[in-house]
Amino acid sequence: MPAITRTTLRRGLAAAAALPLLIGALASCGYGSQAKNDEKKVAAEGEKLSADTVRIGYFPNLTHATALVGDQEGILQKELGGTRLDTTTFNAGPSEIEALNAGSIDIGFIGPSPAINGFTKSKGTNLRIIGGSASGGVKLVVNPDRIKTLDDVKGKRIATPQLGNTQDVAFLNWIAEKGWKVDAQSGKGDVSVLRTDNKITPDAYTSGSIDGAWVPEPTASKLVSEGAKVLLDESDLWPDKKFVITNIIVSQKFLKAHPDVVEAVLRGSVKTNAWINAHPEQAKAAANAKLKELTGKALGAKVIDNAWPSIRFTDDPLAATLRAQADHAVQSGLLKQPDLNGIYDLKPLNKVLKAAGRPEVSDAGLGAK
Repeated sequence: MPAITRTTLRRGLAAAAALPLLIGALASCGYGSQAKNDEKKVAAEGEKLSADTVRIGYFPNLTHATALVGDQEGILQKELGGTRLDTTTFNAGPSEIEALNAGSIDIGFIGPSPAINGFTKSKGTNLRIIGGSASGGVKLVVNPDRIKTLDDVKGKRIATPQLGNTQDVAFLNWIAEKGWKVDAQSGKGDVSVLRTDNKITPDAYTSGSIDGAWVPEPTASKLVSEGAKVLLDESDLWPDKKFVITNIIVSQKFLKAHPDVVEAVLRGSVKTNAWINAHPEQAKAAANAKLKELTGKALGAKVIDNAWPSIRFTDDPLAATLRAQADHAVQSGLLKQPDLNGIYDLKPLNKVLKAAGRPEVSDAGLGAK
């Protein structure tokens, strides 16, 4: 297989999409942790839309900075006018999908793997991807005393966040491309894949229990601050160095009942991304302020300054990369072929982009009819 074809397919985030066994494994790894309510409510002013409130979920992660900054700076609330923004933060994708299914949130910023999982598990009835948010921000970082080249990864202990999550599958696929063998479930083989929560990965690194990690930001930069070195940026494996890491999803019920609210949220996300890209230093400060509010601790300057440039904030959901990732997960034997037809509805986003004089984005043939 040509190299570009392999790397186009390689990210394989859809491993959790359709295998009940893998879905169960995700839950057992604590992937469905409790949601945390954000008690700070931004004032709603102006004309109310068709809903009194819109409930939005996101993670307190840099790869969710569109939500962090849009919330912190009031950009999302401004577009909503008199409709109140109510936000909830999550630590893992399945818990956010569960909240969406239960009607506890209406819209969510979320990684591609849980979005695919939620869509396929419901047989395409519960959600739509309606926009993009971020690309990139995933790195292989290693102990430079133990690993100096990519070939040195063989025989080492490398952490990923969870069995079957986006980064775990990406690393397994990269291992396969190197010609090495690893049992996907146990993580044992030519490389020892250790599923480790991002919150404790830095401690695992400093204690010497892992030799490196394939992780998203800011975990990667936290390891760098502890002496690790970046051995590979996953963006370098993709054409144009772009691949989806965060999407915006909506419950199909809410989309049907409140299209004006969905459009307002998308206007807010588009304006937030434009502001982030035009004012990176202010945006970093806003994201960090929100992280401090949500978690009780801001990121150190060295960590956020190192992490921020590797994340691209984009309205395009990069649907072609989602399709490629799902195809690669199938080829790796981690799931049966998922039916992703209808997972996207980009009509509201393209309406917003057209109004802003911007080109439309593609759903790669996976749009709702």
